[in-house]
This record gives sequence, structure tokens and C-alpha cells, in this order.
Amino acid sequence: MTQQPPNSSDYIMPTTGFWQELIPAGDPKIPQEPPYQYGYPAPLPDGRALLLPLRKLPEGDRAVASLIANQASFPVINSLSAAMVEIAKSFDPDQIVGLPTLGLAFAPMIADGLGQQNFIPLGYSRKFWYADEFAEPVHSITSPDKTKKIFLDPNMLPRLKKKRVVIVDDAISSGSTIVSVLKLLQRIDCDVVGILVAMRQGVLWKSKLESAMPGMASKVRSVIAAPLFERADEGWVPIAETIDTDHP
Repeated sequence: MTQQPPNSSDYIMPTTGFWQELIPAGDPKIPQEPPYQYGYPAPLPDGRALLLPLRKLPEGDRAVASLIANQASFPVINSLSAAMVEIAKSFDPDQIVGLPTLGLAFAPMIADGLGQQNFIPLGYSRKFWYADEFAEPVHSITSPDKTKKIFLDPNMLPRLKKKRVVIVDDAISSGSTIVSVLKLLQRIDCDVVGILVAMRQGVLWKSKLESAMPGMASKVRSVIAAPLFERADEGWVPIAETIDTDHP
């Protein structure tokens, strides 16, 4: 199959080559200033950058920087996971809860990096022994299906009760998925001490989390962050009010 060329009028291009390498600090391949054309260089704490493809949103004049973990190279996932392990240590969790689908690329590696024997995966597929009590409707910016639910296998309850829990996902954007998971875990006697994602996307999630559960937004940590973007003459420029500078 022939790869389509970049669309210079929209400044979007196929994502085949993205998420495959971390660019060293100071490398000329890193775009230094906006407007950004095709990719946004999200900086890591060590100065390297991960070039994220810019995806035009349906309304046409805005774009988001995208991370698709299960299409990334192993070195990129390993590097992001290693950085997430260091952040996870500060939470001192007993259990890691991994969110489907893309959070499951990170959760087992983080649990293993903490010296834990296992992690707790949530899922979108219902098994016949699951109970409605441990399910919650969920939708996200990339998955707007209002009928989808997230499930916890009831057999995992003994691993969660009375435990300090960190939720792990690939990204947080609107905050809707995390709120659904928090509602689910509220029905279990566990303590959510942290929310750990590879990427924070914009800042909408802050008000969503604070409205649902005051104080929870302050528990969110990530390795990289990206604002939302708006169309300019020569590409895409960050929208100032969507730049999150509070914490990593």
C-alpha cells in the first residue's frame, strides 16, 4: 500500500513514522518554535523529545497532538515506562490499575518496575461472570460511543481492598474516562493515591476531575504534555489557555 503524501494545506500527514524514536536534546530535527507543521515535539524530563503527530479535529480549525502507544516502538515505550516508574515511586502504591486499551501498554511495565508481582487490568469486554456493580459507562474524545462500559473482574477485588492504588493510562484529555474509573473504584474499599499517564493533553481534564471529585486533579502526573492547537497561516500554534505548566 502506497503511503499518502503530507497534506500541506491542512498540515497533517500519515502517522507511520511517528512514535518510533526519541530525539536527543538540541537535535535539529526538533522544531524549535511554532507554528508546527505536522508534528509537535513533546519534551521529556531528560531533555529528549517525542515528536507527536498533529491530528486535525472534526471542526477543522483545531488540532491535537496524538500518542498511540500500541503503534510506538519498544524503545519509546520502554523509555516512557521507565520515567513513569520513577513518578509512580513517589505515590508508594500497593497496586497498579491499568486502563484499556492503550494504558495496558504501560501498566504491566510500571508494576514490574516497582517490583510488584502483577497488576490489575480493567477491560471493555464483559465476561459472563462480571457483575453490573463493577461496571461503569465510559466515553472519551477518541471513543464517543455512549454505550461502552468499563469493567472490573470481581476476582480482582481482594487485590484492591484496603490498598493504595495508582491508575495508569496512556493519556488524559477530557478526563471523562478517568472520572468513570474513579466512580467504579469508589465502590471498592481502596485509596486512589495517584493518576499516572504518559501524556497530559490540554487542560480540560482538570475542571472535569475537580467537578466530579474535588482534589483529584492534583493527583495527576505524566511524563510529557501537549496543548491543543489552532490553525495559523503556516501550520498549527498552541492555544495559550490549554498549555499546562503546573507539574510533570
